[in-house]
Amino acid sequence: MNETATPSTPAPESVASDGAQPQPAPPSPPLTTLVLVRHAVTAQTGPMLSGRTPGVPLSDDGRAQAAALADRMKGLPVAAVYASPIERTTETAAAIAEHHALIVRALPGVLEADYGDWTGGKLTELARTDLWKTVQRAPSRARFPGGESLAEMQARMVDALERVVADHAGEMVVVVSHADPIKAAIAHYTGIHLDLFQRIVVSPASVTAFQLSAHGAALVKCNDTGALDELVPARPDERPDEQKEGSSA
Repeated sequence: MNETATPSTPAPESVASDGAQPQPAPPSPPLTTLVLVRHAVTAQTGPMLSGRTPGVPLSDDGRAQAAALADRMKGLPVAAVYASPIERTTETAAAIAEHHALIVRALPGVLEADYGDWTGGKLTELARTDLWKTVQRAPSRARFPGGESLAEMQARMVDALERVVADHAGEMVVVVSHADPIKAAIAHYTGIHLDLFQRIVVSPASVTAFQLSAHGAALVKCNDTGALDELVPARPDERPDEQKEGSSA
């Protein structure tokens, strides 16, 4: 072999035998914008683990939060609003849906974690238990007495969200849920192990948004309590050429 390599000649662009031009690349799969919203506050938010306890509506502060959240979201092209089927999430979702003339669809798969015997407990007392240490340090190994494991919660949350995304390809859809399920969903879609999900913060009435397609997921908002103008889709004539062609750097 010679020490000096001979530059290779680029292969000519393939052309169909009949001289026709190559077919354009197929269009990119549609992007679905999944907007995850944590419910606004109740009288129990903070001191107690409400879990799935019925009869815990939004407080006065929570209703004001929900109204402000709905106002922030009124300019978004929301196609559907789903909610965990308990009071605080349904009330928050109703405030959002009203601006878009939509009904709230119940979505049991995004319910709060089943905390079992911990439901209704004071957080200051629960924090003294050995299980609390597991929940904080190795949540993938935590199972609540008489309830579900955090791994089970994550699995059914993601399954419910994937079904919603499949039903609303190319649209924007809102799902109102709870802190732990939303944190678990963020961990899943960003490739973070469940054991690290306690590093994620999801505040009451906050917005977390993903853009999802067959090619993957992108986190575009996380725990956001400010303006949401960036979620309004650009008009075709406003998009960069790369987005029009479905390519990326």
